[in-house]
Amino acid sequence: MKRTWENDSCATVQACYSLYSVPVAAALWCGVPPDQVNEELRHATPIGQSNALARAILRHPYLKCLEPRIRAIQTAIDSGEITACREDGRKDNGHVAYERRHVYGLDLKEWAKKIAPTERPIFLFDEIERDTHPEISADSYRALKAAHDTREQRLAAANENIRELHDAKNAVEAERDALRVMVENLGKQSKNVAQVNDRSETSYQHMVAALLDCIAGNLPNIEKHPSFESEAKLIDMLDEFYRGYRGLSKSNLSRKFPEAKRRLRMQD
Repeated sequence: MKRTWENDSCATVQACYSLYSVPVAAALWCGVPPDQVNEELRHATPIGQSNALARAILRHPYLKCLEPRIRAIQTAIDSGEITACREDGRKDNGHVAYERRHVYGLDLKEWAKKIAPTERPIFLFDEIERDTHPEISADSYRALKAAHDTREQRLAAANENIRELHDAKNAVEAERDALRVMVENLGKQSKNVAQVNDRSETSYQHMVAALLDCIAGNLPNIEKHPSFESEAKLIDMLDEFYRGYRGLSKSNLSRKFPEAKRRLRMQD
């Protein structure tokens, strides 16, 4: 059974201390797997033959990033940002022909640290290094994280408030619908019965009065309905929702509700 440390190939370290020709470094930068680099470079051709630089810059038929990345490395060498050497790895600070230029991975990495994290060569930078910008200090990171965490907490609190409001809205709508069904049923019963005897009317008045007490919060452990500040507001709502229903006009409800409450109080 292999142990975890036996599987560590130290790929990033090996890459930093390896020597690459400029086209190979650019191809690896483009994400070409190491075992396929030579094959892909066979498909690349110089952009021109007029001078040494043109012959050293290669263009690939479908690997579009190869040419600009070769240009970037060659330009960095010309400006002294990267030290070039020949294929034998010797750095003699002398001129190295464009087509013979090689770079050490570590030198290339130091230069690439100036590039945006998303552009850093994967074969030289691990995931953490590619996600970290050198200008962000530990203190800056902690400050940004604290601000982010605060926003996350505020967002969570806001979402909880929205959920509670949504639940309250659903509860109010359910009560409204139940009241509507109850009133509709009462209306249907009134239409089907030509005359309601005194006992039945008393029962209906008791029910209406009991519902009014529930809505007003007059019963033990029952809170006042939040949608109706007063009985007058309830009457206005019923008049609006059931306009045209017999017995549910504002004027009739204004008379019947007090009658129902009086009838219920007579039983106390």
